[in-house]
Amino acid sequence: MVSRNNVTYFVLLSLTQKPKEQKVLSIMFLLFYILTMVGNLLIVVTVTVSKTLNSPMYFFLASLSFMDAIYSSAITPKLISDLFFGENTISFNFCMAQLFIEHLFGGSEVFLLLVMAYDRYVAICKPLHYLVIMRQRMCVALLVVSWVGGFLHSVIQLSTVYGLPFCGPNVIDHFLCDMYPLLKLVCTDTYVIGILVVANGGLICTIVFLLLLVSYGVILHSLKNLSQEGRRKALQTCGSHITVVVCFFVPCIFMYARPAKTFPIDKSLSVFYTVITPMLNPLIYSLRNSEMTNAMKKLWRRNIISCSK
Repeated sequence: MVSRNNVTYFVLLSLTQKPKEQKVLSIMFLLFYILTMVGNLLIVVTVTVSKTLNSPMYFFLASLSFMDAIYSSAITPKLISDLFFGENTISFNFCMAQLFIEHLFGGSEVFLLLVMAYDRYVAICKPLHYLVIMRQRMCVALLVVSWVGGFLHSVIQLSTVYGLPFCGPNVIDHFLCDMYPLLKLVCTDTYVIGILVVANGGLICTIVFLLLLVSYGVILHSLKNLSQEGRRKALQTCGSHITVVVCFFVPCIFMYARPAKTFPIDKSLSVFYTVITPMLNPLIYSLRNSEMTNAMKKLWRRNIISCSK
């Protein structure tokens, strides 16, 4: 299957080689994946159906949940299958597809979190102009910009690695196809390519993270002008956003804003932002948001009543 100038498949070493640990992890990640899909799809359905959740914040939250559901689906089912069955091979084309989808949705999420911070800034710092600035057309345009940003980021990542010569080694010490583990297998000097990956991944993550910190700093500074109830509500919403931002960006910056090398901790960190964070996002947003929890309760009550009839 492996010829001198071409690799048709890769072997993923996954998280562990011990059969007992593999079975336990596969069941654990299956539960995580079910929670991720149920939580995120519930938010998408609730925001879509509910008449009370019609503000831009919930439009972006539903978009984030949709991205998290697809992002997780590109990685977690393959990880669960590999751990449970112990068949850790992945074809070259499927590997490239996973890389593209992972960076498309991960990159789009990076830009969407920045858009969500801007939405909160306008809502809290310019409340009288909020409905004028964040009108529907503007919200759709910002969402499209997030998708385009993620698409361009992903296309650059894929085109960087796709044409490289894989001429022998095909064992990836990871549970997914990602840039740095793949670059280790390339039969040519990857120094310049590594710099390009850092610029396209790590630099974007770092700049957006710093912009987010500044924006939330400005928002928190402006809270003194609000009433006690307004301050409590704003802190509740911003607290959720900041939690999600830290959980997503800190591991990403460590992974990509560094020279093209791999470390033993990489796999654990990757689990955090590919599996754990998409599962936590719905919990963080829904549990800390009374409007969202009330809308979910109404939706469930309505469905139960209609089913009983």
